[in-house]
Amino acid sequence: MLSIPTSNEITIEVDGRKIAVAQSYRARTTRDSKYVEAFGSAEPVATVGGRVKHQLELSRVLISAPGDGVDFHAISGFNVVIVKPDRKVIYSGCEWAGIDETAGLGSVVLESVTIVASKRLEIA
Repeated sequence: MLSIPTSNEITIEVDGRKIAVAQSYRARTTRDSKYVEAFGSAEPVATVGGRVKHQLELSRVLISAPGDGVDFHAISGFNVVIVKPDRKVIYSGCEWAGIDETAGLGSVVLESVTIVASKRLEIA
């Protein structure tokens, strides 16, 4: 039987403290790879891996304790932790790049948050 991995928990943490949870995420990792060209060659002779960039889009983000005075617009250098059944993925050195916000009475719901991360680590 084929097992499809799922996410059990998606959290945003500052100094090890959970400040927000998300309902879903989309992660995209890109790398600025380059061709190595040789004079007179019709095709590249090699490729070189470049800088790695991690971008996350979190949906339905909710501040865990709205009364704690957490200002999501002011946080910097936070972690996004995605807990899966067989491992944990930690994106660290995160900064937000975009926030689309909607509010209901008594709570603040951030519908979509775009985040860039400097590192990605998987723990089994």
